[in-house]
Amino acid sequence: MPVTDVSGAAAAPLTRAAIARKAWPIILANASVPLLGLVDTAVIGHYGGTADLGALALGALLFNFVYWSFGFLRMATTGFVAQAAGAGDEAEVRAALLRPLLLGAGLGLAIWLLQWPLVAGYFALMDASAGVAATGADYFAARVWGAPAALALYALCGALVGLGRSRTLLVVQLLLNGLNAALDVYLAGVLDLGARGIGLGTAIAEWTTCLVAAAVVWRMLRARHRDDEPFLPWPRIGDRAHLRRTLAANGDIMIRTLCLLGGFGWFARQGAAIGDATLAANHLLLQLVSFSAFFLDGFAYVAEAQVGHAVGARDRQRFRLAVRLSSELAVGTAAVLAATLWLGGDVLVRILTALPEVSAVALAHLPWVALYVLLSVAAFQLDGIFIGATGTRQMRNAGLASLAVFLPVAWLAVGTWGNHGLWAAFVLFVVARALALLPYYRRLETGLG
Repeated sequence: MPVTDVSGAAAAPLTRAAIARKAWPIILANASVPLLGLVDTAVIGHYGGTADLGALALGALLFNFVYWSFGFLRMATTGFVAQAAGAGDEAEVRAALLRPLLLGAGLGLAIWLLQWPLVAGYFALMDASAGVAATGADYFAARVWGAPAALALYALCGALVGLGRSRTLLVVQLLLNGLNAALDVYLAGVLDLGARGIGLGTAIAEWTTCLVAAAVVWRMLRARHRDDEPFLPWPRIGDRAHLRRTLAANGDIMIRTLCLLGGFGWFARQGAAIGDATLAANHLLLQLVSFSAFFLDGFAYVAEAQVGHAVGARDRQRFRLAVRLSSELAVGTAAVLAATLWLGGDVLVRILTALPEVSAVALAHLPWVALYVLLSVAAFQLDGIFIGATGTRQMRNAGLASLAVFLPVAWLAVGTWGNHGLWAAFVLFVVARALALLPYYRRLETGLG
């Protein structure tokens, strides 16, 4: 019997071509995010001052840290929605979205209420100048109005991934980043509002996109509403068992995310201790890693939806097929990316920097970047599998274990081999995350049937 798509819109068999069709819109959606950062930087670089540019850099870093910490709103929603769809429980599909949607809006409101101590503490910690701190506070005060919409949008995007609507996700992401870029050019450039205009443009874009995405998802769920329960199943939404499971999953993913942030932060700190050229070169090389992650994330997102559907349906055959096909495409893509970085990375480095000392350090460490991309595919795929299966406790444990391995190894390796030792430990960090998940994977597959 052929395996069907999680969206329920068509009874197409699950093939490599079908997975590729699901993956490419996600890849494009992910790739649009750094382009927005380049637009913001270019606008301020041409129309703003030094304080505006510094405030944008520090303010954006704060929002990235806060929002990435709440990334569980997207990941957990994907798993729960996909499993409910696989089980044919449409009322639970709606409830699985509404719980994190309300939670995200509440967390965004809390960020807005706590903005003053958050801003004061952050810019004091970063030892920013008075001009940068004042301009940064204006940027934060404007952008923070979009916090409830931004976090609610995480849940809506998670539902789109869980239902296999990757092309709709692409449209939503392009609307967000395209509108944001246009507003930033108008507000910061034409109206000369500087960093505050960038923050205001982002907030307006977040609210607009959130409302559009909510309308799209509402219509989508309305079309799927064929069960006997109310469209808004409030008793299910407030069910204590489901709430506990949702909060536990969110907490697990948040701890896992903080482990990743801690690892990347330690990597940056150790590079800074070696020297400014090393710090700059490592930052440049991490941009190549992030670029590669756009492609690998596309297949991991598809794995989330397909695995979640298989787990909800208790279908071991579908589970194995989804894992095998998405992993084959991901491994092939990782091999091509690694070879490109190994053979042509010097061209990319010279495009990204004209500083000879930074370029020399980056070129010397390019093989480590290629190795990282090649080996990281296992961690990406396993993350997607466990998100789809809502195996968040296992992801939390793997994050803690890999960080416990990385920190001492990095500290020892830097003292012996310098930045080469740091990159070797960084590769070990992503490999350890995958190895820590492998025993859980065998139990997960065995438990289906």
